[in-house]
Amino acid sequence: MTQGSRYDLLVVGGGINGAGIARDAAGRGLSVLLCEQDDLAAHTSSASTKLIHGGLRYLEYREFGLVRKALQERETLLRAAPHIMWPLRFVMPHMPDLRPAWLIRAGLFLYDHLAKRELLPGSRGIVMRNHPAGAPLVDSIKRGFVYSDGWVNDARLVVLNALDAKERGAKILTRTKLLSAVRAGGEWRAQLKREDGTILDVRAASIANAAGPWVGELLQGALGREATHSVRLVKGSHIVTRRLFEHDHAYIFQNPDKRIIFAIPYEHDYTLIGTTDLEYRGDPSQVAINADETQYLCDSINRYFKEKISPQDVRWTYSGVRPLLEEEGADNPSAVTRDYSLELDAPAGEAPLLSVFGGKITTFRKLAEEAVDKLGHALQNGTPSWTAGAPLPGGDIPQANFERFLAGFKQQNAWLPADLAHRLARAYGTRVKNVIGNARSVADLGRAFAPGLYEAELTYLRDTEWARSAQDVLWRRSKLGLHVEPGTLDSITHDIDAWFAREPFRQSA
Repeated sequence: MTQGSRYDLLVVGGGINGAGIARDAAGRGLSVLLCEQDDLAAHTSSASTKLIHGGLRYLEYREFGLVRKALQERETLLRAAPHIMWPLRFVMPHMPDLRPAWLIRAGLFLYDHLAKRELLPGSRGIVMRNHPAGAPLVDSIKRGFVYSDGWVNDARLVVLNALDAKERGAKILTRTKLLSAVRAGGEWRAQLKREDGTILDVRAASIANAAGPWVGELLQGALGREATHSVRLVKGSHIVTRRLFEHDHAYIFQNPDKRIIFAIPYEHDYTLIGTTDLEYRGDPSQVAINADETQYLCDSINRYFKEKISPQDVRWTYSGVRPLLEEEGADNPSAVTRDYSLELDAPAGEAPLLSVFGGKITTFRKLAEEAVDKLGHALQNGTPSWTAGAPLPGGDIPQANFERFLAGFKQQNAWLPADLAHRLARAYGTRVKNVIGNARSVADLGRAFAPGLYEAELTYLRDTEWARSAQDVLWRRSKLGLHVEPGTLDSITHDIDAWFAREPFRQSA
């Protein structure tokens, strides 16, 4: 790109909503520039519970419209990227002192029928002693319920949306911050600052403010506008422990404080536990779990499992700040809506500005579609929406049958160790051939930086997926950081960072 370049749309924010908007808009023929001050999915969008779900508990708050919208999206997303999203069965133990069985059955009936299902089986009651999920639980739990939702690799979902946007013509600038934007001559004139201090002047017919926790700050600061909506920052923290159960179901646990805690099979060897809901007033980029949250999550698990855990059993933690749409009278953070609002500021004759307040990862595609509809109307671009039936990069797997695809990939590349073949296929889907190239042996993949991580993959991540540091690779593009021996993590991180320093990042634009 050159100084003074002009775009139809400048998207600010490289989380799931910003990447989704950039993808949708680029696919409708708009010229798009996306800038992100850090890495893609560096904050909220890589700190979710990794679920594509309707939000069963939101039924209690009568959020029927939100739940229905999210349920409608589940199977659309599962078909779009079956390598990074797949169905998951959830077990809810029945605790008579918390919610009566009839209420749970009624909620599950609604959950099954608010939207059409084709891929996901419905709910049913179970007797714990007759189900594998009953074995790890305390003996006092006799009954439960099973229902369906979906799992997602959240950070990769963001990257794939950005990659699809790029392949449709969008320019993606990471480590690039919006300094200011002013309306002039019927357009926006913006200044962007790159990590190296370079200042870029760009012009845009419209701006989408998808800055997540920073949406209000961006409006009042760089954009110099007042917002009619606001976001409520709520911290959600997760812990990761050794694997606590052997079956492939997840658990949804009810707590006496009426919160919900998930325990989910994670990265083969671990269990993911979360989340908390706490008001947050600090810098969203500095959010971290505290000791009380860790203990709360351990206590929540210990209420249900025979085998107890303590903070000493925690292998890894992560926290994120959810920018929830502020509502009057919602004192409890858990009760704040997970729906979104799109605020369009489009005075006659002036360049439009759209700001995104709230939202959840499951509804990102629908949010993006509605956002581009609004912007398209303001820009007098009537190109229809298109993403509902379009696969994400690597997701064009026949019949969305990942297991069949994996078997074929392993057969064609028998030289790959089975675990490595599975991880690469899961991460890249049909694009995995771009990662391994013409390799015919493990040695052809180049230097091994960590078990299962080779230079060929680093090169792909650098050149195609905007990775430029060990953090980007080990904790966002993958979770390989979890699988290395703790005593070796620092040296592996150093070696990868040194490789990026020697092999400079090629900013995709």
